[in-house]
Amino acid sequence: MKLSVSDQHNALPSQGFVGLKNFTALFTDDINDRFVHSLKNLLIFTVVFMVGALVMGVLWALLLERGIPGEGVFRAIYLFPMAVSFVASGVVWRWLMNSGTGDQAGGLNRIFADLHLGFLENPWWTDPHWGMAAMAVPAIWQLAGYVMALFLAGFRGIPAELREAAQMDGATTYRLYRHVLFPQLTPTALSVLIILGHMSMKMFDLIMSVSGAQWITEVPAVYVWQTLLTSDYAKAAAISIVLLLLVAIVIVPYLIYNNRVERRS
Repeated sequence: MKLSVSDQHNALPSQGFVGLKNFTALFTDDINDRFVHSLKNLLIFTVVFMVGALVMGVLWALLLERGIPGEGVFRAIYLFPMAVSFVASGVVWRWLMNSGTGDQAGGLNRIFADLHLGFLENPWWTDPHWGMAAMAVPAIWQLAGYVMALFLAGFRGIPAELREAAQMDGATTYRLYRHVLFPQLTPTALSVLIILGHMSMKMFDLIMSVSGAQWITEVPAVYVWQTLLTSDYAKAAAISIVLLLLVAIVIVPYLIYNNRVERRS
């Protein structure tokens, strides 16, 4: 915090206190609005990542919750990506999301070309408009299984009496899930959103492994690292504080809500 309000923009000792100047400069005097650009990228990444991981995780949990042969095998397959580090995953996905097309195609684009699905070929993370949305794909693949595990545990924790009572009252499968089971999973859904939200905000290793320090996919966590390399400690500290505040905005209300619920119970 002390660095963020100082004028230490190089390796030389700080000369004094500058107040909120470093923070206002991020939004008003940054080259090419770089910090605002990184925040926009973070927003796109977070929305696509959270929606994708939530949808995939819930669908997988629904399939397993209904009981299928080989459930343990499917659980292991869905959870396997979590055992892979973000760096290793990023290296693989960098190859899969090769931006080459036609004769230069590789990874997924090569598969699409071989299957005569050339219309699906795209530049992936190198696209200036949809690059950050593509960057969320590896994160979805890696954490959808974690979401599945949380929701599956939530389904298994619902008393069997509720299901039986709803079925005896003639509830269809849709009404059973819509009006009985899903409302019981509200705490689980909130926990998932908080976990995914704060993970996306500090995502660094996966993005660096896939795209490196590129303008197209730069987020605040990457910007902090690049700023530190230039020894602009005050600016890096200011970016870190803003990022910390964003994470706090997501987590603190949930902690307050959870604390009140626990007191009532």
